[in-house]
Amino acid sequence: MPLLEIQNVHAYYGNIQALKGISLHVDQGEIVTLIGANGAGKTTTLRVISCLLKPRQGSVLLDGQDLSEFKAHQVVNQGVAMVPEGRGVFSKLSVMENLELGAYSRSDKAEIQEDLERVFEIFPRLRERRSQVGGTLSGGEQQMLSTARALMARPSLLVMDEPSMGLAPVLIESVFESLIEINKQGTTILLVEQNAHMALQVATRGYVLQTGEIVLSDSVEGLRKNAMVQKAYLGIE
Repeated sequence: MPLLEIQNVHAYYGNIQALKGISLHVDQGEIVTLIGANGAGKTTTLRVISCLLKPRQGSVLLDGQDLSEFKAHQVVNQGVAMVPEGRGVFSKLSVMENLELGAYSRSDKAEIQEDLERVFEIFPRLRERRSQVGGTLSGGEQQMLSTARALMARPSLLVMDEPSMGLAPVLIESVFESLIEINKQGTTILLVEQNAHMALQVATRGYVLQTGEIVLSDSVEGLRKNAMVQKAYLGIE
């Protein structure tokens, strides 16, 4: 059974249909990427998974359980943590306070401390900045903090929305290296990313989304060799 399964989902903003019957799955332990141009429906897909947008048709299953019965703030307790586009750190709170908020729904203090040490090992820069106010961090550091905060919820599925956006190339490499390490430690990842070059380096499988429809699904090796992907997303004529 897949950890995440999206079945024939149709989603709308008012009368505008954003998703047109998409289906995809993410197995336990995978990094799966969803690539596509602006307006393709990538963020809408993540909003549906996070219950910020309810589909008019279809279902979203996490470990076999239908997420539609939950409100957005309850989805974290079911095992889904999202790192939003634009990072979204609490700019007036310290790094430590941001991380503590990531674990707000948990009461297992000893394990929270273990997870705090874990995120500091993955992102040692955050240990150095633990008392610094989030809004004064660099863009790359804020991306680290946003990801670490999500990990503090101890999710079974980490959902990433455009983690490379606005970052310098050297920082992009660092962020994607951290995703590989997070995955090695047991967290399944669904990655939405416009930087197809990087996404196809770290993922195991991928889907291509165009105007609300899945038009291609393959291993990353297959996607890299696909002529349409090469031309539209990898800049290869």
